[in-house]
Amino acid sequence: MEYVNSRIITPDNSEWAVEARGLVKTFGDNRAVDGVDLNVKAGTIYGVLGPNGAGKTTTIRMLATLLRADAGSAKIFGYDVVKDPQIVRQLIGVTGQYASVDESLSATENLVIFSRLLGLSRAEAKYKATELLEEFGLTEAAKRPLKNFSGGMRRRLDLAASLISHPPLIFLDEPTTGLDPRTRNQMWDTIHRLVKLGSTVLLTTQYLQEADELADRVAVIDRGQVVAEGTVDELKASVGTSSLHLRIESPLDIANARQTIEQVLKVHTTVTPEARKITAPMADADLVTDLLIVLREKGIHLAELSVQKPTLDEVFLTITGRSVEDDESKVSDKSYKLEEARQ
Repeated sequence: MEYVNSRIITPDNSEWAVEARGLVKTFGDNRAVDGVDLNVKAGTIYGVLGPNGAGKTTTIRMLATLLRADAGSAKIFGYDVVKDPQIVRQLIGVTGQYASVDESLSATENLVIFSRLLGLSRAEAKYKATELLEEFGLTEAAKRPLKNFSGGMRRRLDLAASLISHPPLIFLDEPTTGLDPRTRNQMWDTIHRLVKLGSTVLLTTQYLQEADELADRVAVIDRGQVVAEGTVDELKASVGTSSLHLRIESPLDIANARQTIEQVLKVHTTVTPEARKITAPMADADLVTDLLIVLREKGIHLAELSVQKPTLDEVFLTITGRSVEDDESKVSDKSYKLEEARQ
């Protein structure tokens, strides 16, 4: 592919980095993607959340021109992925679930090869490799064979390779799969930094915390369909309000405390006697101040108080009837691999 600097083909006049309508992909009898719509605003992080086999990777590959949709349409910064695939490829970077690097070569050699394939001169390729290795904290390991790299180091190198041409849009397909918590946090910091520098990121994940931490908006996808979409707070609010958790200091006060809480907040509560804990829906936050005053007047002392929002796991469970970690269906993944083998 001929290298074209992203300053020549620019997305400056487009508000939307990704516009997808009714994307469909079928593998045999399996409808892996079944009418997916996505709108990703430029300069944001957009998360596609779902379990294995939900159709996330297949969707990414269609948007990245790596797989042709059976139906529907998609545009990247206004360019159609079918009519203008060469332009689209100059505007994107793609990092898959598994590193595309050559383990027999060093980190520097891998980046130089990728840069040369993108049209950079030998000098430019070496400069770019050095720059990216420093950015991703891999300078000390630059000459080490990749077979000696940890999983986290390989993932960082793979992401570095996808950024050689400074793409305005970056697709990250489960970028932290298999990483330890420390390395995962480092990747999150890098992703935040990319957006601050002007990139748009569309990432797929099955990690609830990752979507919660990174995404400005989230699409929940299940069995090939988008079943919910919005900000993380909107999705959480859709399944209920925040809850108030109070731990009572004395077990003798639990009954009185429960009655007081229900009267002041005008809600029904649940009690865990062994933990001296009372949980109540918090529909009106202003009433919490009144509650604390009444509890103090009655001499009921609190050992602990906290407010908790619904979790993304509760969102997914409510919408789909199963947890996002449920791997009960991997059909689309297997079908995709069969289709890839035929190509």
